[in-house]
Amino acid sequence: MDQASERDVRGASSFRVAYDAALGRWPGPVEPVDLPTPYGVTHVNRCGPAGAPPLVLLPGGGATSTVWGACVAAGAARTHRVHAVDLVGDPGLSVPAADRAIRSVGDLIGWLDAVLDGLGAQGPVTLAGHSYGAWIAAHYAALRPARLGRLVLLDPTQVFAGLRPRYVLRAVPMLVRPTPERVRSFLAWETCGAALDPAWLRLQGEGAGFPTVRPVTGPRPDLAGLAHLSGGNPEVDVLFAGLARCHDPGRAARAAREVLPGARVDVLPGVAHHGLPLTAATEIVRRLAIR
Repeated sequence: MDQASERDVRGASSFRVAYDAALGRWPGPVEPVDLPTPYGVTHVNRCGPAGAPPLVLLPGGGATSTVWGACVAAGAARTHRVHAVDLVGDPGLSVPAADRAIRSVGDLIGWLDAVLDGLGAQGPVTLAGHSYGAWIAAHYAALRPARLGRLVLLDPTQVFAGLRPRYVLRAVPMLVRPTPERVRSFLAWETCGAALDPAWLRLQGEGAGFPTVRPVTGPRPDLAGLAHLSGGNPEVDVLFAGLARCHDPGRAARAAREVLPGARVDVLPGVAHHGLPLTAATEIVRRLAIR
């Protein structure tokens, strides 16, 4: 499928209807922007005062930028200029380039460089990511610390601990042959039946048939490179989900404290991995306000 055809799929499908419905639950005006990068067009939903400190949000794999609506509603856009990004190649409104795919960590770094350049953010950027988005953010911080004022990792996967085998086995059917039913079943299992935004859940189901590209996987971020960030610039915050099934949150938190002794590292009880940005938005926003 060429880039123009893929854009048509993203714009006219039931996925787009569900996407707009989820985005419509955000409070206040939202400004969409499409940024050209060497790896395709990156869609960003932004809101908040234009002169406020920039906050760039990277979602987990398959979650889209709309997952941050609860954080916006909890007040993130009162203190920051929020830039919520759709990952290139994932479900969302970003469109991968037909002739240049993101295939490596180096490509991800180049892509995010182009995104930050395109946003024209004034002053040090707070980069926050959840799950796979946190893995990307951690790699970026290790290689581009001068571009960030703060790094916020929300239940990062494959950064401080590996994935539990049971989680991987449970996810395989959904990944190999995704259907709306399999997506909803997996999320209900992982979140322990937590009440999630029904508009976002519908969007997750619609994303099962969405054209995507293989995500970049590979090495953990250079933790030795991250170590020098502790207590310095950027500041580092790490928040783990206490009910996470993807990894052992206690073990991951201990590893994070050992590697980053100057960082703020906590485990939030009663919250699951995939539901973290939705069900713990108030706590996330409170921590974003801490300096």
